[in-house]
Amino acid sequence: MAIDMGEKRIGLALSDPSQSLAHPLVTLTRRAGRRFPMKQLRVHLDEHQPTGLVLGLPLAADGTDSEWTEEVRGVRSLIEEKTGLPVVLWDERMSTARALSAIRDLGGGTKGRKDEIDQLAATVMLQTYLDSKKN
Repeated sequence: MAIDMGEKRIGLALSDPSQSLAHPLVTLTRRAGRRFPMKQLRVHLDEHQPTGLVLGLPLAADGTDSEWTEEVRGVRSLIEEKTGLPVVLWDERMSTARALSAIRDLGGGTKGRKDEIDQLAATVMLQTYLDSKKN
C-alpha cells in the first residue's frame, strides 16, 4: 500500500497480490494542523492486510529535505510504531504532476477531482516503487 501525504488529503493506492500492478484505493481527509488520521488508515490496513507501506517523501526539487519532509519522517515512525508494518520512504517528486498529466491525456479536466488526483499520485508512486523492485 502507498500513502501520498498532503496537508488536507492523503491518497492511498494498493498493489495486486503479486505486487506487479498498482491501483487507486481511496483518499483520506486530514484537517490542517491535526495529527495524522491513523484511525482512518487502520480501517484500510485491516481490510487489505498489506505486507508493507510505501510513504511518499516530499523532497525539494534539488533533492534536499524541507520542513514538510521532516513531518513525513515523523509520520513514518508513528505508522511503524502503531502498525508494526515496515514503511519505506520513496521520493514522490513529480508523482502529482504525472497524475495530472495522465488525467489530461485521457481528455479529462482536473477541476473538482482533487481526491482522484491524490489517489492517482499514490498509484504512480507505488507503481514506480514496484517497477524498481523488479529491476
